[in-house]
Amino acid sequence: MSAVLRRPITTTKDQSTTFIELFFDLVLVYAVTQTVSLVHKELSWAGVAHAVIVFWLVWSAWTQFTWALNSADTTHPAVETVMLAATAIAFLMAVTVPDAFGDAGGWFAATYIAVRVVGLALYGRVAWDDVAKRAAVRRFACCPRAAWPPWLAAAWSGVTPERGGGRPRCCSMWSPPWRPEPPRAGTSAPTTSASGTGCSSSSPWASRSSWLALTGAERTTQTVAAAILAVGVTCGLWWSYFVTAKPLLDDAMRQRDQADRTSLARDVYSILHFVVVFGVVLLAVAVEEAVAHPHEALPAGGSLALAGGVVLFVGGTAAAVRRSGNALSGRRLVILGAVAAGVWLTHGAPVTWSLLVVALGLLLLGAAERATGNASRRA
Repeated sequence: MSAVLRRPITTTKDQSTTFIELFFDLVLVYAVTQTVSLVHKELSWAGVAHAVIVFWLVWSAWTQFTWALNSADTTHPAVETVMLAATAIAFLMAVTVPDAFGDAGGWFAATYIAVRVVGLALYGRVAWDDVAKRAAVRRFACCPRAAWPPWLAAAWSGVTPERGGGRPRCCSMWSPPWRPEPPRAGTSAPTTSASGTGCSSSSPWASRSSWLALTGAERTTQTVAAAILAVGVTCGLWWSYFVTAKPLLDDAMRQRDQADRTSLARDVYSILHFVVVFGVVLLAVAVEEAVAHPHEALPAGGSLALAGGVVLFVGGTAAAVRRSGNALSGRRLVILGAVAAGVWLTHGAPVTWSLLVVALGLLLLGAAERATGNASRRA
């Protein structure tokens, strides 16, 4: 056996993200973007419920790999081989997402379970030499193993939630590890993009949806205006997170000791970021609908997706900032409420008015928080 294979599979050194990790993240981002279709083809509570279920499953798998790779030597050949296998399986899972509650339900369930099994195997191997970590992996694995058989059987028999079959009961399958490993020394969050850059990977979805819808649409003034406003909304979301919230979260992570940093990373990046990113999913649904029909009013489901997406993204970010120990911005909550009310008041008017309300609200929020930040720095 070569010296390369004999070297430890874990490390305590800081590591940059490898190409294979980025490749895996790209496939998981694709899987998450696929959940948009579940709502877009059915703008109803059932469509939203389907998207939430699938998105949470994909998000749980993603965060599992995040924590597993946190203390792994990501340049080790064994880790690289496992990640390539996981990437291939995840891609097969991603292409079935739009029909996960239809004819492709069995394939989605099978590939999803396979991804989780590979992730648990990697997590277990990384934790092998640490008693506390092994116990955490066992707790993390016990409930999903019990839930997978009924989920798989239900998927292949066609018993999906909308057909009266309900969804299988489980525990950790729907949540991040109870005791995740702490972030690597010197980092503010788990290394892979599921936590640290999950938001940056997802925030262009709204603008991407606008350009995809624009590709097949007739070019009119209202169509172009809707697409431009959608890009403006995306820029506002980016500003509200990366300029205001992210520096506060980074500072909070740096100031915590090892144990506190672990629980903070779990709550902020594994749990609350699920809310934040699902807000982008809803916004992408509303934007695609808006650009496809810019001369018409959004249907009720579209307006709810637009307002709900903003509330989840901005509100989830505010909750993450509050969880990190920073004061909750009253200004952010007031503007958020005003934007949601404005979207509902413009329901029935051409969709560009609703997009304008959101874009202006986010612009006002960014300007107000920038002014507050500058004042505090001068003080």
